[in-house]
Amino acid sequence: MIMVARVFTVAPIGFDGNIVEVECDATKSLPALQIVGLGNKAIDEAKERVRSAISNSLLEFPKKRITINLAPAELPKDGAHYDLPIALSILCISGQIKQSELNGSLFAGELSLDGSLRAIKGTINIAEIAKEKGFKRLFVPTQNIIQASLVSEIEIFGVNSLKELFLHLKQESLISPFNRETQVKDDTPRQSQAQPILDDIKGQEQAKRALIIAAAGHHNILLSGTPGAGKTMLAKALANLLPNLKPEEQIEATKIHSQAGKISGEVISKRPFRSPHHTASQIAIVGGGNHPKPGEISLAHTGVLFLDEFPEYPRSVLEALRQPLEDKKIDISRANGRITYPADFMLVATMNPCPCGYYGDKAKECSCTNNQITSYQKRISGPLMDRIDIVVNVSRVPNNELLEQSMLNNNQHLTAIESINRGIEMQNLRYGCCSKYNSSLTSSEVKNYAQLDSETKKLLNQAADKLAISSRGYFKIIKIARTIADIAGEQNISMAHISEALQYRIQ
Repeated sequence: MIMVARVFTVAPIGFDGNIVEVECDATKSLPALQIVGLGNKAIDEAKERVRSAISNSLLEFPKKRITINLAPAELPKDGAHYDLPIALSILCISGQIKQSELNGSLFAGELSLDGSLRAIKGTINIAEIAKEKGFKRLFVPTQNIIQASLVSEIEIFGVNSLKELFLHLKQESLISPFNRETQVKDDTPRQSQAQPILDDIKGQEQAKRALIIAAAGHHNILLSGTPGAGKTMLAKALANLLPNLKPEEQIEATKIHSQAGKISGEVISKRPFRSPHHTASQIAIVGGGNHPKPGEISLAHTGVLFLDEFPEYPRSVLEALRQPLEDKKIDISRANGRITYPADFMLVATMNPCPCGYYGDKAKECSCTNNQITSYQKRISGPLMDRIDIVVNVSRVPNNELLEQSMLNNNQHLTAIESINRGIEMQNLRYGCCSKYNSSLTSSEVKNYAQLDSETKKLLNQAADKLAISSRGYFKIIKIARTIADIAGEQNISMAHISEALQYRIQ
C-alpha cells in the first residue's frame, strides 16, 4: 500500500488559478477524517459529504485516522469542487484505486450524499490551468462539460457519479471523452425578443446612426434628452445590433459569469447586457467583497454596461469607472492579495439635461434654476465625460408622428447590421485580430492606422483649437472617424468622416 496518495485539482483565484495537490495519509488510530490546508467552511463540511458519498457508492470508507492536506497550505481554498479529489485520494490510500490510475488526470466536482456529482463554478479556470500545466485529462460533472470543452487540447470527461468514475478508472466501464465536433454551435442571427430593434423606434435618425457607429467601433455613448424621448429604448436596441461572441470572447465571458455564480454549466454565447440600478453599491458595480467577486463592469465584459439616469449614480461609483474605461480591466486590492478582472465593455448611458428633464424642450417649459441645471450636469465630472466617445442629444418625437406608418423605418435593423458587419470586418483585416476595435487604439496606433491628409488634419486642428478639445478627445474624434470610414467600406479618412465625428463630440 502506498504511503501518501496524491490527486490534483485547481483553486480558481480571480481570473486565473493554481494547481492544488490533495494529499492523503492514513494511520492506525481511532477513525477520523481531518482536512488541513487553509480551507473554508465548505471544505470543512466536505468530510461528511465525502464519507456518505463513498459509502452510498458501495465503496469502502477506511476505518483509520485519515489526514487530507491541500497543498500549497498558504493558498486559501474555497468551494465544494474539492469533494471529488478528496474522495479519490481516500479511495487511493485505502488501495481501492491505484495511484497510476490517477496520474496525468485532474479532477473537480461537488459530491451529493448519494455519490452523484453536482455542477460547480469556475470550470473554465480549472480547464485552462489543467491544460497549461500539462494534464492530459480533466474529469468534471456532466453539467459542466460544455463549459470545460471551450478549452481545447485537453480530453474532457463528464462524470455523473463517484461510482461511474471509479468503474472508469478500473477500466470496467469506460466513460467516453467529450467530442467537441458534435457540439452544436449557436450561429443564429442576433436578436432578442425582449429588446427592441431600430425598426420599432420612430424618428431619432441621428441617434440611430450614432448607435451603429458605437456598435461597429465599440465606442462608449451617452444619450441625453427629455423624459420620454426614447433614450432607454435606443440604448436597449443596441443589444440586438451587436454580433454574437467569438470563441475566445465566449471563454472570457463564460469564465467571469461562472466565477460570479451567475451560471453553472451554461455557455455565454450572446454579448452581455448589464443594466444595474442607480442604487447599486460601488462593490456591486466594480467588484470586490471579503472574497472578491466580479462586479457589473466585469460581468459586462465583451458586452454592454447600460447606466440609465447616469447622473443619479453616486459620485464614487461614477469616478470608479474612469480607470476601467481607460485600461479595460479592474484591479481589486485586498489585505490578502490583489485580483485583476477584465472589464472591456461598451458604456451606454442616458441622462436628462436637468433635474426636471425639460431644459431645452420645445413642448414643455423647464422649471429648474440655472444653479440647479449646472449642479445637475456637474454630477458627471469632466474627466469621465472625456472618456465617453459619442454624445447625442435625443429630441422628443411629436405625438402625431408616433402612430404613422413610415417606409423609413422598414428594414433599418437589417441594414444597420450589414453596416456594423462591414465595419467590424474592416477592423479585423486591418488589425489581424478578431477582438480589437477602433475604440481601443493607442495614440501610436492611431498614427499608424488612422492617418489624415493635410486638409483633413487642418480641419480637425481648427475645430480642436476653437472648441478647446482635450488630447484624449482629439484622438477619440479620429477613432470615431476611422469607424465611420470602416462602416462606409473606405480605407482613408476623409473630411466628411471627421466632420461627422465632430458632431458627436460637440455638445
